[in-house]
Amino acid sequence: MFYRTEPEVFIKNADVLKVIAHPQRLCIVKTLCEKDHSTVTDMQECLGEVQSTVSQHLAKLKSYGIITAKREGTFMYYSIANEEMRHKLQGIIKELF
Repeated sequence: MFYRTEPEVFIKNADVLKVIAHPQRLCIVKTLCEKDHSTVTDMQECLGEVQSTVSQHLAKLKSYGIITAKREGTFMYYSIANEEMRHKLQGIIKELF
């Protein structure tokens, strides 16, 4: 049985699912899966939320290694952390939407 030999895989995937289970974080992840990157301002307009709320959701996603941030001048660009994560998330999103 796979779980008995490698429970950390299930724990890590369950943590990712818990984090993206929030509607606004799910929207952020869906947006980032469809684009290469996005700014807080772009997501703020899409979500209809204030900057601080969007930033809190981004911080949570970033702390779990789901997204990364890259500063270019005065802008911070967010993207999915890596191709493995993008592939996982795209599979989940495809099933949901």
